Parts: sequence; C-alpha cells; structure tokens
Amino acid sequence: MTEKKEAGIRPDFEKSGGLVTTIAQDAETGTVLMLAYMNEESYQETLRTGRAVYFSRSRQKLWRKGEESGNVQLVKEIFIDCDQDAILLKVEQIGKAACHEGYQSCFFRKLTPEGVEIVGQRIFDPAEVYKKK
Repeated sequence: MTEKKEAGIRPDFEKSGGLVTTIAQDAETGTVLMLAYMNEESYQETLRTGRAVYFSRSRQKLWRKGEESGNVQLVKEIFIDCDQDAILLKVEQIGKAACHEGYQSCFFRKLTPEGVEIVGQRIFDPAEVYKKK
C-alpha cells in the first residue's frame, strides 16, 4: 500500500555538518556504483539539471560527475532515507564506468578469507582518461 505524499521532506544537511552521504545505484541493474557526498548546492543542481552533482571533499568544490571523464550519471529517481541524512540516486550511468579507477563500480574489491580479490573488469585506463594538463 502506498503512503500519501509528504510535503517538505528533504535531506537534512545541517545534521551532518553540511554534507549528506549519497549512494549512486544503477537504475536498471541495481548495482551499487559509488558513494559520494552532496551539499545543499550540489543537491539543488542535481534536482535542476537531472545530472548527478556531488561535493568533492578533497577538492572542496562541486563535482559534476563525468566533467572530466565523460561518464555522467543521469538521475532517474531520488530517495531520501527515514532519518533524512542519506540520499540514494538511481541513475543511468553513461560511459559504463562510475569509478575513477576505470571500473563500473567503485566497489570492485571483495574481501575474502584469502585476502582482497578484484571482482570487476577495468573498462577504461584512468591514466589515459585523466591526463594531467
């Protein structure tokens, strides 16, 4: 049974110091592609443009997914968790790779009793895609 629509529900950016954990998931396959962060500005731009925009903690600026690699994420659905402190984006991954290391998913390392196993195939060579100018 579907609940009625709730007005005013949005991520609570103040709860966690201005950044909300955001998961990108392939809308078609359900594969978890990556984990990133959004601030209010990146969230609003994502809503406005329909393309995933995150906040880069290392660069301290907006990160428009695919701005360098061309591997953009088109947002199909947005979910906000019950505590309003996490976002799930269901996306269409353009370019087949979400990970800056060239894999479909950033979760390409699997922990096994024998150690860490690489479970994905590299789709692109990061040294070629992210050539320093």
